[in-house]
Amino acid sequence: MELTYSNQLSGFDPEKRYRNPEHFDKPEAGVTSVLVIGHWPSVVDAYESAGIDVSVKEAKQVQLVGAANQVEPEKIIAALRAEHGSIQILVDGLEAGEIHRPESGQLAVRLYEVLGTIHTSVGELTAERHGLLLTVDELRDEVEALKKAAITPSAGDADEIAALKAKLDEAKVPYRANASKESLEKLVAELTKE
Repeated sequence: MELTYSNQLSGFDPEKRYRNPEHFDKPEAGVTSVLVIGHWPSVVDAYESAGIDVSVKEAKQVQLVGAANQVEPEKIIAALRAEHGSIQILVDGLEAGEIHRPESGQLAVRLYEVLGTIHTSVGELTAERHGLLLTVDELRDEVEALKKAAITPSAGDADEIAALKAKLDEAKVPYRANASKESLEKLVAELTKE
């Protein structure tokens, strides 16, 4: 079996078997030849030591724009892996319901700070919502108390209302069953005007 070690992201030949050299730890069994694309000395050395035929092909060079001093791609890859690891630790913590400040990684630290701000804002909104819910509950209780007070007259008022209704019944004047004391008094006052 022939293996191709490459960290390419596209352009794969469906007839070949590929492995990513970044994840190499030891030669695979049953391999008869290896093509290594790029500079991966650990892959080349391991297969040559195992007596496997190894071919090396230069990878396309990518020029890093904006780098003041040309930094080796391996250093950039290592920095990106460290950054990725810090972000992964942060994400894993969030999934577990915890948020811990990462020890390294500029992007991970910035993400932590932004998430901290969001967490604080959500906490403030939650507290404000609870306050509003208490206010709404208090207002509902107050409305219910006012409704009950308006519907159920006091004992003294009940006697007066009964007397007013009796006068209106005697005069055969219609009124609403739930009429207020004030409206009944107006109807009785109109009786005396006639």
